[in-house]
Amino acid sequence: MANVVITGSNRGIGLEMCRQLSARGDTVTAACRQASDELKALNLDIFEGFDVTQETSLDGLREYLADTSIDLLINNAGILRRETLTELNIDSIREQFEVNALGPLRVTAALRGQLSNPSKVAIITSRMGSIADNTSGSRYGYRMSKAAVNMAGMSLSKDLQRDGVAVAILHPGFVQTDMTGGAGDVPPEVSARGLIQRIDELTMNTSGTFWHAQGQVLPW
Repeated sequence: MANVVITGSNRGIGLEMCRQLSARGDTVTAACRQASDELKALNLDIFEGFDVTQETSLDGLREYLADTSIDLLINNAGILRRETLTELNIDSIREQFEVNALGPLRVTAALRGQLSNPSKVAIITSRMGSIADNTSGSRYGYRMSKAAVNMAGMSLSKDLQRDGVAVAILHPGFVQTDMTGGAGDVPPEVSARGLIQRIDELTMNTSGTFWHAQGQVLPW
């Protein structure tokens, strides 16, 4: 049984990972802005009012978990906006950097002292952050922020190695969630199952690898 912390846990992939990990016996702390009825129904430990962009939230979560040794930290919180070159919104792009790229880095740094040795950190990113895989352009804020968090994940895998912390950089698939407007070809429960399997299989030797939830190594 592991102590798990999941950000962005009130719906979608985060909610489903909470459900599956708690069902197998892990102790889950769900950090989110506002707990959904579905999350509350799981009877988990919920840290509500959490914002990955706010130092007070980060300090609050660290204090809340002060007596907890974390075996797995899943950085799942993220946002998706839709900019094009003709409708470029710099404020929107900046907001996505704050949440998608800086958020996981700030959360991991804030909780570093509570990570067990050994332990694991997972970053839920996107193949839309892959430069080699970009064949359609657009979505500047999302693509750029996910490329940035992929680099952060690689750096974390190097910096945390001495602490016995392995880092997974994970693409969940095109998942049917509120973020995608219900589009997609994978339901959240299938995506979450694949993500958890990748995390379970993670070792120090594979730390820093960019994986698809279904097991393929993805190009940078």
